[in-house]
Amino acid sequence: MTIQGESAPEFTLESTGGGKVSLTERLEDGPAVVLVNRGHWCSFCAEQLRTFSSVAEDLRFHDGVDVLAVVPDELQRVTEMRDRNDLDIQLLADPDGAVAERYSGTEETSHGRTGIAATYVVDTDGVVRYEQVADHPADRTYGNWVRYFVRNDFENPFGE
Repeated sequence: MTIQGESAPEFTLESTGGGKVSLTERLEDGPAVVLVNRGHWCSFCAEQLRTFSSVAEDLRFHDGVDVLAVVPDELQRVTEMRDRNDLDIQLLADPDGAVAERYSGTEETSHGRTGIAATYVVDTDGVVRYEQVADHPADRTYGNWVRYFVRNDFENPFGE
């Protein structure tokens, strides 16, 4: 399943920063990066999130881009993940995996139902301009690449 070139599925989820976050509301201020993670226990997810944490303020300040990291877990575990990894971005709890399912899908693992790791860049019209769904848990798009993608008018910065 691919959603690149289509409207991004709307969602509203609880944030580790308190309150609820809506994709539509965030797109009013600029583009968004939607990251679907596997779960609070995933070290590959933590590594990817740290790369976005390091560029998030630059993306927000220079490009108006918001990073929305969706983790299919309860809010308490998602908050622990944020704190354990010293992230400067807030994470969004998707306890039943419904948002992950509408984006990249979910799968049953030894950890229960998890999201399939994926990265999406959504423009202000709500259209998915970039999609990368992991073929393997370690297969990820990192924050710096997305920063170049956004600054290259939503085109591959390396011409591939």
